Amino acid sequence: MKVAKGKGLGNSTTNPEVDAFLSRAKTWQDELNELRTILLDCHLTEGLKWGKPCYAFEGHNIVVLQPFKEYCAVLFFKGALLKDPRGILVKTGENTQVGRQIRFTDVREIVKWKTALKAYVHEAVEAEKGGLKVTLKKNLELPGEFKNRLEELPNLKAAFDALTPGRQRAYSFYFSAPKQSKTRETRIDKCVPQILAGKGFLERV
Repeated sequence: MKVAKGKGLGNSTTNPEVDAFLSRAKTWQDELNELRTILLDCHLTEGLKWGKPCYAFEGHNIVVLQPFKEYCAVLFFKGALLKDPRGILVKTGENTQVGRQIRFTDVREIVKWKTALKAYVHEAVEAEKGGLKVTLKKNLELPGEFKNRLEELPNLKAAFDALTPGRQRAYSFYFSAPKQSKTRETRIDKCVPQILAGKGFLERV
């Protein structure tokens, strides 16, 4: 991704899209700005992905900022690789295998954990440099409605099999969540074009 030139902050260059995102933020604005300063000071490249400030090293996503109702978070894309001696990394869901969050509720917390956060970022960057990958559980439970669709559409099966394990799991969880079969089928129908395009269900075609 080509990052537009912006004003300097920390030791890296800001992205105007992130400037706009933060200026519009209705919650956690101070916290997000403080986190941004820390991440840019780690020499990461700033951009906007999935509608959120994202920070990369040599084209590899390292962390993304996530504002939620109860807290704001730094999500490490490969957080499962980090040693976490301080016990501050949190799984984003019961079935999460790769990503990990560090959650904050005020600027003072962020300042307190500034040095630790930089250490985690450094470790994540070193993991990328070393080409480390998270060993994933291969058992993937697909809902019956989707299994049937894959049998009916060989091109869909080929496209789904070509997706990364993470994207496959995301679709599986998304399709399996509804209790009603009709709702599961509706979700599947809406996502078929994205799967055929090789995209995750949160990515635009």
